[in-house]
Amino acid sequence: MPDPSPIEKTWSRLTLDEFFEIASLRTTVFFLEQRIDEEELDARDREESTQHLWIPDAQGVAAYLRVIENAVPAEGDRDARRLIGRVVTRPDRRGEGLSSLLLARVIERFGHEPMALHSQSYVQPLYARFGFEPYGEEYLEAGLPHRAMYRAARP
Repeated sequence: MPDPSPIEKTWSRLTLDEFFEIASLRTTVFFLEQRIDEEELDARDREESTQHLWIPDAQGVAAYLRVIENAVPAEGDRDARRLIGRVVTRPDRRGEGLSSLLLARVIERFGHEPMALHSQSYVQPLYARFGFEPYGEEYLEAGLPHRAMYRAARP
């Protein structure tokens, strides 16, 4: 079995093939599976401060997430300048803990900073295991129930 260690790159370091594999996974899951009809790829992907993390396998990208950095915290994200998003795992690799490996890497790198994310409601327990706490009311984003979650900075 391939090494499940996450790869982390900024936009300028991604190869065309890596970006294609990431975009393919995100659009397959978010557009085709979840039927989200809102913009998936956005300008935040291309910002040099955005960190793209993924776990590759022989079939491409098995799991992925990105971490964007805001100059100032976005409204509703408390004091968090880092926002985790686009967390996705290919259907045939779900249940293997790949998203947990990616989240562990993010906590290792940025856990000294406050972080936020906007979780699909059914996934909240995953993020809670990493110290994220829900706040505010549940809301619809892209037609799916979501909940804002926050993790305080820890030394």
